[in-house]
Amino acid sequence: MLLPACGGGSGDGGSRADSAAAGSGGNLAPADSGRVASGGGTIVFLGTSLTAGLGLDPDSAYPALIQHKLDSAGLRYTVVNAGQSGESSAGALRRVDWILRQRPAVLVIETGANDGLRGQEPDSTRANIQAMVDRARAQSPGTAIVLAPMEAMPNLGQDYVRRFRAIFPAVAEANGIPLLPFILDGVGGVDSLNQQDGIHPNEAGSRRVAANVWRGLEPVLRRAGE
Repeated sequence: MLLPACGGGSGDGGSRADSAAAGSGGNLAPADSGRVASGGGTIVFLGTSLTAGLGLDPDSAYPALIQHKLDSAGLRYTVVNAGQSGESSAGALRRVDWILRQRPAVLVIETGANDGLRGQEPDSTRANIQAMVDRARAQSPGTAIVLAPMEAMPNLGQDYVRRFRAIFPAVAEANGIPLLPFILDGVGGVDSLNQQDGIHPNEAGSRRVAANVWRGLEPVLRRAGE
């Protein structure tokens, strides 16, 4: 099931996982930039409102929760939240060059939810994600890429759901990149874990999302440190 990322931005706040808005200039500056020099570098989460934490305090968005897990695990990375509410995969592709100029250690790509909501042709979504991978490898070869899969709503028809679902494992396999678990596993469709819109996770749901992301991301970071 796809929970679309629609609506406004995540707001400002004192989160250690800074929000990196779309733009063509400036830096992706972690709140504690000294950590980059002394540790494993920066993990950028490029995503939709699911990443931005729409409707939540910035400290409750899942990237900020991942920062706490990193700290507890002794993994010296700084998280940057580059979520943009309402963004399509084409929009993420337009932003990725700016993000890559910062040479992140890890780029987590969470996109496609809004493509599916709009019924966009799955081949187009796949092409956009592949282009992001290609640009990352060309512009920042040292950046590890991790892909978050999305699901399409069943009312779009079984064929569309099947084709959309196939995008993410196909891109991951073709490029040899890790695929996270479905980040809304155990959250999508559960009223008690979502806000009133029935779309975006509440604080409890965000903790579940962070656990899903961590389950796939931690082994990647452990291997990188070996």
